[in-house]
Amino acid sequence: MTTRRRFLAATAAIPALHLTSELAHAAKGERMQFGLVTYQWGRDWKLNELIKNCEKAQCHGVELRTTHAHKVERSLNKGQREEVRKRFNDSKVTLVGIGSNERYDNPDPAVVKKAIKATKDFIVLSHDVGGTGVKVKPDRFYKNVPRKKTIEQIGKALNELGEFGAGFGQQIRLEVHGQCSELPTIKAILDVAKHDNVAICWNSNANDLKGKGLKHNFNLVRKRFGRTLHCRELDYKKYPFKDLVQLLVATDYEGWVMIEASSRPKDRVKALARQVKLFKQMVKDAQKKLG
Repeated sequence: MTTRRRFLAATAAIPALHLTSELAHAAKGERMQFGLVTYQWGRDWKLNELIKNCEKAQCHGVELRTTHAHKVERSLNKGQREEVRKRFNDSKVTLVGIGSNERYDNPDPAVVKKAIKATKDFIVLSHDVGGTGVKVKPDRFYKNVPRKKTIEQIGKALNELGEFGAGFGQQIRLEVHGQCSELPTIKAILDVAKHDNVAICWNSNANDLKGKGLKHNFNLVRKRFGRTLHCRELDYKKYPFKDLVQLLVATDYEGWVMIEASSRPKDRVKALARQVKLFKQMVKDAQKKLG
């Protein structure tokens, strides 16, 4: 009997060991995926149209920007939220999260309090519709307010939101944005916002190339990367996206690279499909360089 039990236990473990072995030998960057931020290319697509167009382009993840035509907003009731979740569950498209416009830099405490409350509502919304996080912004500095004070204020607000979001399984994703978009500034904010549920959403800005350059700035905050990263069109000439993808692959990033394009192609679905192909090729090329 003992021998039989040992045999069954050993054979039952084989699939798990095989799976672990597969994961261990997966090429770096293999679990990185490409998605769409609906800020521009998807802003006028209703939810069903958005999902259909993403499936057609083989772009299988979306970050839903609020105030747009898909109307996934805090005002949705319980039934409407369940319907949004069902629509994504019935499709090939993953709802990666909600792209809010909330920020915590204002010197007026009442404004910051209102922004925190709105963000908490977005956290609950993202949870209810099946997302995994909420994008927020640091934004700007103000006259007669020390930069250090604004940085600490933003960081403390993020800690509060990180704690709240953790209770709903929702990551807080700080977009590298506005006057705060220099990476040393973002690092200073994250040094205050130490909660492990607060992460950076790299935004592919011109400031990434300042100072000691892309690799230095990338490494400055790489440990705090979240599940989303924003990019422009991957063939945009003014940003070294091949170098960025190389860094992502080399560090085995496992999140979503999400296009937030501002151009106006005649056929956005076709343009999106092209970006998906470019991304996959860039990943393959980066993997080959690593050997």
